[in-house]
Amino acid sequence: MIPIAMNLINQNAYLILCTVLFSIGIIGVLFRRNFIAVIMCIELMLNAVNLLIASYAAHSGNAEGQIMVFFIMVVAAAEVAIGLALMVLIYRNTGTTDIESLSQLKG
Repeated sequence: MIPIAMNLINQNAYLILCTVLFSIGIIGVLFRRNFIAVIMCIELMLNAVNLLIASYAAHSGNAEGQIMVFFIMVVAAAEVAIGLALMVLIYRNTGTTDIESLSQLKG
């Protein structure tokens, strides 16, 4: 059964939206120096992929894509927990969350 929203919005619109969101995430990862902003951009990329998979699953009418989205969300939550723990440790050692300061941690 196809949801009502899928009838109103073309599948290409989802593809364009996900491409834009993923591109913003890539640009943020490449050019940001703040560790928290980099993690947020990685989350943006994962959410763009989740939206695309969910839209294709809803369009085709099977639940396998939605189950895969659930597992991606679990991995994203674990990534955030580990990333925030790393950020706390880096802040304790350097006093900043700037990624450039990590070069000071070399032996």
